[in-house]
Amino acid sequence: MNVVGNAVLIVVDIQGGSVPAEASQSEIPEMGGRQERAPRVRDLIAACRENDVPVVFIQEVHKPSLVDIGRELDGAEGPHCVEGWPETELAGWLEPRPEEFVIRKRRYSAFFGTELEIVLKAYKAETVLLVGGLTDVCIHYTAVDAHQHDYHVKVLTDCVGGSSEKAHLAALDAVRYLQRDALVRASDVHAWLAAR
Repeated sequence: MNVVGNAVLIVVDIQGGSVPAEASQSEIPEMGGRQERAPRVRDLIAACRENDVPVVFIQEVHKPSLVDIGRELDGAEGPHCVEGWPETELAGWLEPRPEEFVIRKRRYSAFFGTELEIVLKAYKAETVLLVGGLTDVCIHYTAVDAHQHDYHVKVLTDCVGGSSEKAHLAALDAVRYLQRDALVRASDVHAWLAAR
């Protein structure tokens, strides 16, 4: 895996707090495999920390009035990521450290209306590693914006999940269209970290 310059791991919208998926109030379709992906993401976060690769956490949050949700309810999604809902909290196993950034966003892209660009510039990042969900929504739009900000993008295909398998695969194809080397696996990142 070719990584240009400094890399930053961006953990996108791995939320749910300690609420079981079947008890969530959020109305978002999601493909299976979340529990299988979690250990890979946890191991990756630990490996990045051990190798001085910064980790940035992204959390989508909306006010209970939904005044800030914009056009997000015009498609397949119902109300989601509402402030005060337990399932809006980051997954409990993520455990961001005090020195790590947790960036709240109100749109799909982690770049839109947030301080992510300031944080990436502070880390002198040239490559972003993306994990989380949903592949066809927040991962896709964050990858596109990263591309348009001239970052090298790596989407870890076994650490992201979409609203459906079909949408997941289509989004990965769209990201590969933008950057031919963008799709990697967690094992590729571990190998890169070990070789640094």
